[in-house]
Amino acid sequence: MTVSHTTLDLTQEVPRSPKEKLCGIVHLPRMIDKARALKESTLGEYIYPCPLDKIILSFIQTNAIEFAEKAVNLTEEEITLWISGKTNHCSPRDIEFVNWKILGRKPDNEDRLEYFMEIRNRIDPLRTDITTWAGLIDLEEGH
Repeated sequence: MTVSHTTLDLTQEVPRSPKEKLCGIVHLPRMIDKARALKESTLGEYIYPCPLDKIILSFIQTNAIEFAEKAVNLTEEEITLWISGKTNHCSPRDIEFVNWKILGRKPDNEDRLEYFMEIRNRIDPLRTDITTWAGLIDLEEGH
C-alpha cells in the first residue's frame, strides 16, 4: 500500500508551527513533518526528536522510531486515529497540560537563555514579548 502524504524538504522549507494542533495536541503536526523529513534525509538542521517532541512522545507513550515509522507509513487521518487510540484515556485537562508544557517551555538554564536571547535579538531585539521556545520558533520561521 502506498501512503500519500506531503514530505517537506526541511533544507528548503519550514515545518508547520509548533502552535498547530492535531488531536488537540500542539506541535504534533510539526513533529510529523520532521519525522517524515528525517526518513527522507531532508531534515536539514532541524532536530528530531527535540525536547518538545520528547514531551509528546512521553505523553502518547511511544518512542521516536515508532513515531517516525507511523509518520511515514500512515496518512494524517490514520495518524489521528492512532494518536486518538493512545490518548483516549486522557482527559481534556491532560491534553491542556501537555500543550502548556510545550507552549510554555522556556530556556531552563543560563546557557540556554543566552542562546535563546542571541537568536531572538538577531531576528528582532524589540520582540521582548517572545519568551518561549514555541514563540521563538514562530518568530524565526515567520509563522
